[in-house]
Amino acid sequence: MDATVGGGGHAALLREVGAEVLAVDRDADAIAAARARLGEEGIRYSTGPFGSAKVLGTVATFRPDRILLDLGVSSHQLDTTERGFTFRPGAPLDMRMAGDLLNTWPVERLAHDFAQLADERRAKRLAQVIVKRRANAPFATSDDFVNAIRETLGPRSGPSDFARLFRALRIVVNQELEQLDLALPALRAALVPGGRIAVITYHSGEDRIVKNAFRDWGKACVCPPGRPLCTCRGRSLGRVLTKRPVRPATAELQANPRARSAQFRAFEVTDAV
Repeated sequence: MDATVGGGGHAALLREVGAEVLAVDRDADAIAAARARLGEEGIRYSTGPFGSAKVLGTVATFRPDRILLDLGVSSHQLDTTERGFTFRPGAPLDMRMAGDLLNTWPVERLAHDFAQLADERRAKRLAQVIVKRRANAPFATSDDFVNAIRETLGPRSGPSDFARLFRALRIVVNQELEQLDLALPALRAALVPGGRIAVITYHSGEDRIVKNAFRDWGKACVCPPGRPLCTCRGRSLGRVLTKRPVRPATAELQANPRARSAQFRAFEVTDAV
């Protein structure tokens, strides 16, 4: 299983080594692009969030021995201004992605999400600037949000600041952390014994969810401390394959700067339950 399939790069590599692939993406355009690139032989397609009931049902039937979750946004989505992901000048803010949030949410909610999902120390100030600016005119383009960031962080703010704050909006709108938290146990259960699940994260919140899940699955007992008798499963579900996250090598970063925040973790299931 390759989710999200994005431009089909991982799926192409998997097919080259003889794997049958289930390609998953919530973006119908990505599925269409992957289908055009990879065809139909040795690959199936499923459109929807990887944590949706529809996709999880398909995965359970497929019974994969390997699952790869790449939680990043594809370069195509970032480069296409109409998609509302980019902070390129003049790009429209897709109402499904960010506009409604920026134009309606209160200061407290905006500040919380910027602090938690973008590690922004001036989150409350940024939220206040957004509310002040939208009172004069609604946020409609990437420039509106970028200018609010610059007013808050100062003229030295740049692409790295814009990237993490735009990413925070995307995570909230798509409920990506909640989906990941709910989907991981179901995906683990879909694996055959001896199967492996690997996740590439791009944000500390994502990585924390994956790290904690893998750590708990590797424990023989997850009962609360102090309980005299074990009442949980009483055995581990497998083993963590990455004690620390694997990060991109220098050569990869030179070829693809967008991989700079990527972290890879993997887990092997010994008893799929």
